[in-house]
Amino acid sequence: MSVISKKDFGCLADGRPVFLYTLTNANGTALSICTYGGHVQFLRTKDADGAEVDVVLGYDDVETYVNEDKYIGALIGRCGNRIARGRLHIGGKDYQLECNNGRNHLHGGTLTGFNKKLWQAEETAEGLKLTYTSPDGEGNYPGTLQVAVWYDLTDDDAVTIRYEAVSDADTVCNLTNHTYFNLNGCGSGSVLDQEIQLFSDFFTESDAESLPNGNIVAVAGTPMDLRELTPIGRHIDDDYVQLRQARGYDHNWIVRRDESQAVPTAYGTVYPMAYAVGNRTGITLTAYTSQPGVQFYTGNYLDGTPLGKGGAVFDRRSGFCLEAQYYPNALEHPEFPQPSLKKGDVWKALTIYKLGRK
Repeated sequence: MSVISKKDFGCLADGRPVFLYTLTNANGTALSICTYGGHVQFLRTKDADGAEVDVVLGYDDVETYVNEDKYIGALIGRCGNRIARGRLHIGGKDYQLECNNGRNHLHGGTLTGFNKKLWQAEETAEGLKLTYTSPDGEGNYPGTLQVAVWYDLTDDDAVTIRYEAVSDADTVCNLTNHTYFNLNGCGSGSVLDQEIQLFSDFFTESDAESLPNGNIVAVAGTPMDLRELTPIGRHIDDDYVQLRQARGYDHNWIVRRDESQAVPTAYGTVYPMAYAVGNRTGITLTAYTSQPGVQFYTGNYLDGTPLGKGGAVFDRRSGFCLEAQYYPNALEHPEFPQPSLKKGDVWKALTIYKLGRK
């Protein structure tokens, strides 16, 4: 069981204090979580030579988290990824959400997204528990949504993120985490020489606005085939319409539900979604989830601002994300798994990011 410590991390403009909680396990691996936005602020582990490496992007102060718009390390909700034109139709009623990504809704909204909320924290036997109540009508979402998220760090270097949510009215819910990983270290430059493997045979084809169009496409014979360990940069700039439109990888892959690879846990079954290797450090990352999809994003819109921890410059493709999720734009495609939450039901999800050394 990890040891949890707490320290001040500044205040918001209205004077509310923000705290940084750090979970440290028996190996010295350490995970830090900010109560503003539930951001993963650092994740420090040892490389193959025993040197300490911080493998996630992050910022040194809460002011930067308040002002940044790249979702660095953020806890995402009420509904992660994109909703076409911000339109919801629930229980015979239409709801118009903020269109904060061109003509579409992204990650819960500019100010109403959970990455811009102050969460309450509690140290528990199951790790650090964050809670937030999103009132009915916040961001024009229906229903009061009560959310709990547990972050834990096990002694085998697995970061577990467990989500639960309940609403007093029918609504949508799709919580995820938007940590940017760089297995060579925060601020070490491009991730293109790092290797990735996605446990997926299909992806959801997207249009020019990164909205899935309903087509489920086999990865075989395309640059989206990452079933074998592959340098991230090997095909990222191929002349392939999906990559041209998104400026690289920023797509939803369907997680393979291979029962022979299923991993039972105390909180439900998870399946492997990705494996990655830092080419210079030998640090590995194996990711598992209970969710049906994963958005593999290669930081195509990082632009060097704002500066990161210790003055690090987060240029384009200096981090990658593995966002466990329901498929984007699922509400427009009823054949997709749906991020629907009925009144009184409990929404649950579990994602695990396990570190290792090659």
